[in-house]
Amino acid sequence: MISTFQIPSDVQEQISLVEERMLHQTAGYHAQLEAALHQLLASGGKRMRPLLILLIGKMCAGPQEELINLASSIELLHTATLVHDDLIDGSSLRRGVPTLNSHWNAAPTVLTGDFLFSKAASLAAATNDLEVIKLFSKTLAIIVNGELGQLFDGPYNSSLEDYYQRIYAKTASLFETSTRSAAILSRVSEENIERLARFGYSLGIAFQIIDDLLDYVGDATQVGKPVGSDLRQGLITLPMLLFIQAYPETGFVKTLVAHRGLSNENEMEEAIRAIGSNKSIIQQTLGEAQKFVDQAKEALLPFAESDAKRNLLMIADFTAQRTV
Repeated sequence: MISTFQIPSDVQEQISLVEERMLHQTAGYHAQLEAALHQLLASGGKRMRPLLILLIGKMCAGPQEELINLASSIELLHTATLVHDDLIDGSSLRRGVPTLNSHWNAAPTVLTGDFLFSKAASLAAATNDLEVIKLFSKTLAIIVNGELGQLFDGPYNSSLEDYYQRIYAKTASLFETSTRSAAILSRVSEENIERLARFGYSLGIAFQIIDDLLDYVGDATQVGKPVGSDLRQGLITLPMLLFIQAYPETGFVKTLVAHRGLSNENEMEEAIRAIGSNKSIIQQTLGEAQKFVDQAKEALLPFAESDAKRNLLMIADFTAQRTV
């Protein structure tokens, strides 16, 4: 959980209800599904999306039951995407905990992810709001399309535009859907729905930029995966894109651009060290994340002051400062 500020006790209680509702989705089904979901939820996670949903509901006086169903749906959808992502990427660890595919073969892993998707959709339907259900479906399509694009077109992207499109599909789309859906259920004006959607979008982009930076400068024991994992999978993220722009004549940069990736382990290690130790690149990356954090905070300006709004603003600040 986020630890840089105190989550209000009533919101913490709601988050506990969200986790209980998620776990309840395996009741009456195969025991391995229950064990898998317990493992996935026990591995941690910040519950960032449920927290945003619940705080927006609190700020906008939204209906608690529908918001808990929404938060459970979004977090279950997020969990399902991680199950499939880990299998596709061949990842053995997530948040320092063994993945399902590290001790199962592909078939039960895929089926578990499919089960979680179906239950996430069921919880979205339990909000009894057609617009929210449509948003859920659209967002899942965006996430899957982004993953397919990466698989068929290759993970290498050579422009900032490509990068931002990819991280929107991967991360920011679900943040945006979380905050837009919470606004819809809270029955705020169309103008405020768009403001809260912009808040989620900007926060999601900033969140992923910091994730991508931590892949170069984070502590592997805290991040839960080896440093440089993205580059080893062929993913060219913002720190590398900024390095390419600043140092086009560097040996590994020339190789990377010419061959759309690095295959030599020595060059891989050189690139990881070069970016992780370059203060200018780190500061530029942090500055780009801060730009989106500022946009997120700006979107909240018209809302009346409240504890919930202050917590949302603190979450935005946390996003640009987090180390894990």
